Formats: sequence, C-alpha cells, structure tokens
Amino acid sequence: MRKIIIIVSGLFASFGAFAQQEAMFTHYMFNTLAVNSGYAGSRDALTITGLHRSQWLSFPGAPTTQTLTLHSPIVNDKLGLGLSVLNDKIGPTNTTAIYADFAYKLKINEKAKLAFGLKGGINFRSNGLSTLALDEDTDDAFANDVSSELLPNFGFGLYYYTDKFYAGVSTPKLLENGFKTNTVSGSSSTATETRHYFLIVGTVFPVTDNIKLKPTGFMKVSAGAPVVGDVTLTALFKDKFWTGVMFRTGDALGILAGVNLTDQLGLGYSFDWSYTNTTFTYNGGSHELMLRYDLIYNSTEKIRSPRFF
Repeated sequence: MRKIIIIVSGLFASFGAFAQQEAMFTHYMFNTLAVNSGYAGSRDALTITGLHRSQWLSFPGAPTTQTLTLHSPIVNDKLGLGLSVLNDKIGPTNTTAIYADFAYKLKINEKAKLAFGLKGGINFRSNGLSTLALDEDTDDAFANDVSSELLPNFGFGLYYYTDKFYAGVSTPKLLENGFKTNTVSGSSSTATETRHYFLIVGTVFPVTDNIKLKPTGFMKVSAGAPVVGDVTLTALFKDKFWTGVMFRTGDALGILAGVNLTDQLGLGYSFDWSYTNTTFTYNGGSHELMLRYDLIYNSTEKIRSPRFF
C-alpha cells in the first residue's frame, strides 16, 4: 500500500508541473466534441455519444473515464449547439467537467464548411484521501477528503470538414486553474491545470464498392510534456462494420471493432496494449466502449449520404 501511495502522490505532483493531464481515448474520432467545439452540429442530426474507458487493468488506482456528448445543428444548419460531460477518476482523485459548445458554420463551397467553435463550462475535482488504506492510521495528510471550488473555463476550436475529410485545431481549456489538493497543519498545496492544444485530421476513401479505408490522426500538445500522437487506420465494410488498428506514440498499440446496428445506432469496442517497459509489466491493457445514436432529421438524406465522422 505504501508503494501505491507513493505512485499516486507522484501523479498528484505531476499535476502541479507541466504535464499531459487530459484523458485519452482510442475512440477519439467519435469523441471530437469533447476537444473541439467547432464539431457541434456537423452530423446534421441530434447526435448522442457515450464513451467508457477502463485503463491499465489490474493496476491499483488505474484511471477510469466516461464522457457523454450531445450536439445538434440549429438555424438552418448555420449554427451548432452541444453539451460535453466528463468524469475522470484516478486513484482517490475524481475530476468532473461540464461544458456547453457553440459553433458557427461558414460555407466554403458546395462540399466544404469551416466551423468556428466556443466552449465554456466548469470543472470540479475531489480527493477521497480518507478512503485509502494506510499503514499508519494517524497520518494527518490522509485524514480528510479535499474538494475544489467550481472553477470556470473556456476554449475555442476551428473545424473544417466535407463529407469525406476533416481537420481541426483547438484548445478546450484556456485558463490554467489551480485546484486545492490537500491541507496539512494549516498549509495547502495546489494542483494546476495545464493548457492543451489538439490537432485532429481524418479522411475516408473507397478501395472497392464495399470496402472503405478511414485513416485518422490525433495530436495532443502541452507545455513541458512530450507530444502525444494517435494514428488509426480503420476499414469499413458495406458502411456497416468496421475494424482497425491504432498506434499511440510512447504508450500503446490498439485494435478497434464496431458495427452500425441501424442507420442511427453505432457500437464500438477497442483494446490497447502498453508497449513501454514502465507500464507493460504491471497492467492488463485498456478497454473502451463507445455507443452513438443519431436522431435523424432527414432520414432520406442521411441514408443517401452517410456521415463518416
């Protein structure tokens, strides 16, 4: 238990330094709204997407993350509105964020649009230190749970897209808020959020009449931390089934599979293997589930022109 506390304390300390903090998802191509507000309303439907990730199985205190997003076009498809909710837990620390998203879409030509997005909301973090099993029950540092105030934040995003291509840049949290993490003998420490920048890109092209390839990429950048990039290649079969492989720099390899159960409902699953010496030995990989539903406004158009992103 002492080793676990040291590891978790090290993770807390990393929050105060400049480091990668945002949750990662292998299904990042289905979780676009969480990082880029310009995506709101781009699917021409009221789209609801849920994701659950269990990371580093069998590792004590390993991260578990859930997101729920919904978005829809409004005002003749010129505007988009959305809502993003995230819950992220690692060890005794739990972070919750709720954000509203707004996008204005500018028509570039008959096939392409450029969306300007704004994101605004609140973050909340709590440390359940009293739930930890300690070697010494009298350790004051772990006697009380600690929670932060509701901290506001905002961000922006640019999202360019056609039926078969997209690219975007964004920073969903501009403010580097400080979270109070502990109080011992009247002293306090603060964990600070680090601003992150995201680059996303993807396309789809036919190989045969029934098979399409969809390469996608995701890059995350923050000050003082290594750049993290995901590259994924997915094969679509008859626009109904998909399977793919993923590579994440410095971290993991993964596989994905999914099915469009109907024209409106899609289900996906992925599994990651850590390939670094640090984490490979101590965990059983990471599982992820994705569920997406489109409440279609114009079903005829939807079937004729399926949305790949």
